[in-house]
Amino acid sequence: MRSAGILMPVGSFPSNYGIGDFGTEAYKFVDIIHQMQLKIWQVLPLNPLGYGNSPYQAYSSFAGDELYISLDRLSEDELLTPADLIKFNSDKPTTIEYQAVRKHKELMLRKAFANFKASNKLRAEYVQFTTTTPWLKNYAVFLTLKKANNLKIWTDWPVAHKNWIKDKALDLTPFQDQIDYEMFLQFIFYRQWFALKHYANSLGIQIMGDIPIYIGMDSLDVWENQDIFLLDENQQPTFIAGVPPDYFSVTGQRWGNPLYNWKALEANGFKFWIERLAGNATAFDIIRIDHFRAFDTYWKIPASCPTAVEGEWIEAPGYALFDTIYRELPEIKIVAEDLGDLRKEVLDLRDHYNLKGMKIFQFIFEPHLDNSALEKTVNTIVYTGTHDNSTLMGWYNSLSDEQRHALREYFQVSDENIKSAILAYIVNYQAEYVIFPAQDIIGLDDSSRLNTPGSVGAPNWEWKLANFEGLKSETDHISNIIRNSSRI
Repeated sequence: MRSAGILMPVGSFPSNYGIGDFGTEAYKFVDIIHQMQLKIWQVLPLNPLGYGNSPYQAYSSFAGDELYISLDRLSEDELLTPADLIKFNSDKPTTIEYQAVRKHKELMLRKAFANFKASNKLRAEYVQFTTTTPWLKNYAVFLTLKKANNLKIWTDWPVAHKNWIKDKALDLTPFQDQIDYEMFLQFIFYRQWFALKHYANSLGIQIMGDIPIYIGMDSLDVWENQDIFLLDENQQPTFIAGVPPDYFSVTGQRWGNPLYNWKALEANGFKFWIERLAGNATAFDIIRIDHFRAFDTYWKIPASCPTAVEGEWIEAPGYALFDTIYRELPEIKIVAEDLGDLRKEVLDLRDHYNLKGMKIFQFIFEPHLDNSALEKTVNTIVYTGTHDNSTLMGWYNSLSDEQRHALREYFQVSDENIKSAILAYIVNYQAEYVIFPAQDIIGLDDSSRLNTPGSVGAPNWEWKLANFEGLKSETDHISNIIRNSSRI
């Protein structure tokens, strides 16, 4: 079924507490996109934010970040009182101030935990969650020890802490209350998320999750599964992930993630990947896997190399992995991020499993050429842009006068109407899905860009809406172009 959707991070919702969450504004957002006739809501990873506040460098592939917990919902559950709720004051309503917000919300989350321990509220649900969530205890221990070590990477912890995951020799009694607190936060996170997902699904909206192919070194995943990563005897990466030099970078991109030991993964039936995907298939209706090409060939960089210049392409057991995935998880819905310069074998792997690929309007549309083949492309998702691109208007404003003139001539519109014309044009593609970032629906410029690849820290990942007025104002327009495109 041909559908249209929106890309919107949870953290970018308006909020009284400095960052978007699973509360009232999230439900308002779902109502707005339902009125727009949108059937897919794509989110960024919801896992605990790691280095640079990037959702793609998470502390766990399974846990969720407590930043997204709604304090208002905790008040509705009587774990907080209305008097406990303290708004986050800031003069930057369109910026997420992560460190300050985390500190502010923790005071109220701690109070909710104290009230939870002192009552029987939600107790049966909590027991059910803790007894049926296999990753929970180890994650709580990991984060507790990480906080006890001033958030240092686990490879720099004292030996007794670092080796607990293997020998369980460390006495955790002094840490028990903190461990219980971390488990409580995960219980609340998933309780609130599944309620929000159920609401979206009840309105015919599917949620597309997003997972990176690689795992951050500073994570429970690597700490717990050291045998499936290329690490040395000191638990340090021997080879790391990235991409080689190209048109955009003379030194390539050195991501720093440890590479998988694919032989070890294959020997145990790809257990880690099956469990990871099974968890995500429960949390989301569709799963987008970032950097799909590394299932075919991946760039292997020696950890000693300061750039991505030095490395080699290595073949991965992509067919063996996906055969196992579809045998173990036959109903799973996966889409592939297949952007960039790819060898034919990557596309063969994608097409063998009938996976939808991606196309970005900013990269592929040519106003001087015949675009009919592009318009008729099927089994794909067309985006105006992703979290890694300029916004549509940011891209348009960056073009030369000649390029902007060509676009206006093609669509027969003015500068003021170019955004609406492009959205209406893309909706009429044959692609099964078209997805627009919220910024492109509203028409925001690059001051609202989410991320610039190759850079770390502010302003990446900090954009949020002050309110939904801009999005609401586009409701009739978006619903009309979708209705006229037969994407209902």
